[in-house]
Amino acid sequence: MNAVQTGATAAACSAIKQVITDLPEGPRTRVGVATFDSTIHFYNLKRALQQPLMLIVPDVQDVYTPLQTDVIVPLSECRQHLELLLESIPTMFQNNRTSESAFGAAIKAAFLAMKDTGGKLLVFQSVLPSIGIGALSAREAEGRTNISAGEKEAQKLLQPADKTFKELAVEFAEYQVCVDVFVTTQTYVDMASISAIPRTTGGQVYYYYPFSALSDSAKLYNDLRWNITRPQGFEAVMRLRCSQGIQVQEYYGNFCKRIPTDVDLPGIDCDKTFMVTLKHDDKLQDGSECAFQCALLYTTVHGQRRIRVITLSLPVTSMLSNLFRAADLDTQFCCFLKHAATEVPSKPLPLVREQVTNLCINALFSYRKFCATVSSSGQLILPEALKLLPLYTLALTKSTGLRTEAKIDERSFWINYVSSLSAPLAIPLVYPRMVAIHDLDSKFQEDEESVIPSFLPLSSEHISDDGIYLLENGLDCLIYIGDSVNPDIIRRLFGVATVEEIPTLFVLQQHDNPLSKKLNEVINEIRR
Repeated sequence: MNAVQTGATAAACSAIKQVITDLPEGPRTRVGVATFDSTIHFYNLKRALQQPLMLIVPDVQDVYTPLQTDVIVPLSECRQHLELLLESIPTMFQNNRTSESAFGAAIKAAFLAMKDTGGKLLVFQSVLPSIGIGALSAREAEGRTNISAGEKEAQKLLQPADKTFKELAVEFAEYQVCVDVFVTTQTYVDMASISAIPRTTGGQVYYYYPFSALSDSAKLYNDLRWNITRPQGFEAVMRLRCSQGIQVQEYYGNFCKRIPTDVDLPGIDCDKTFMVTLKHDDKLQDGSECAFQCALLYTTVHGQRRIRVITLSLPVTSMLSNLFRAADLDTQFCCFLKHAATEVPSKPLPLVREQVTNLCINALFSYRKFCATVSSSGQLILPEALKLLPLYTLALTKSTGLRTEAKIDERSFWINYVSSLSAPLAIPLVYPRMVAIHDLDSKFQEDEESVIPSFLPLSSEHISDDGIYLLENGLDCLIYIGDSVNPDIIRRLFGVATVEEIPTLFVLQQHDNPLSKKLNEVINEIRR
């Protein structure tokens, strides 16, 4: 009921209908659709039928697939039926009064239908899974009643409620099924429990909160389209090897690990990154080299089996100053970020913030103590390569994942998002990019390389009351409007006379003037 009423069902159906044309052509592309509320409904898409036939699975404790064939059909054979079905689903359920959601049972049933071939399972979910396999209770409300145990409770809420979803996920991974979950919600959905499935199967979570059909439908479509068209592979297995004296300590990312040395990936795509930490366990010869090799075996979208091998060789040094000179700030910080994210569910937030700060302090202290020339004690000495580390560390301690007042689901989503994030996206997540947009048309020269103007430092001295600024972190774009902005600029950018007239839910339009066109260009470039 919630999904139908908020327009999430219509938005999902419309997005799926539009992206069908982007799916790779060929006999390997097979599709199936199931809908669910307190029961599960499969659709027989066989061409011989006049119209798609609905098959209902009422048992949400012990689920099954109603047909072994015809539920997942080659796209070339069912395109018309599929389009017809996607058009009719929102109207078919428009009077749905069922508020229960059999999320766990639905994905288990869908998995049973596709377990012979493996592949991708895209799930659209808008309320707390409340019935059948993996049913959850509103833990958030329980956690709020007892304030003294608040800190401990909050931590518990960041861990899955029980093992059900994790166990399902391991089974999915074994049969090469990768799950992505699109959460279109107004309320608490227990992200910590739900996200165990995408995390273990190499998938990802998309989170639209609070979902609005007006502003989020386009984002949902773009996310879904990119999910399907981006460079990706299936049935992958990865291993990292290193030369003597060094061994792999831990892998971080979205995957399943059944044996200690290998990482199983039902799905792998160009947005996912892994972090591997290494342990130095034997003597290394100064002046020699250390080698690292990462091998990934996977199947392409078109069914080719490939192996990709990346080899890296690095010099060994016993001089600390060389180490600081060659330090990679982005990777170093990415490492801090991922470590912090893995600690948050099991440790109190103040402690995690302190650990992050100490990591930074210890690195800089070692540099000062062992590498820097003698100087006065009040002077701050930073290695050139890491001079922004304190700034990023401060930003990290203030980010969603480490802030006390963030909502539980938002923090869970943040932890999940960070786990597979690449270094170029990790820094803007905590230290967003800011540009001035009130003077885009005047200061822009033709010879500039980039559409996006240069970024401003995030401090109050770079913001003036008569300016308008765009702040962007790879997930969200915010526009900040100063108190004394020229009304003419507001009119040109937003089509209204004063800031007060801008509604809370606002979709940015392109108006017929150079400033507005420029702003839309900048935003589209950021999106791209």
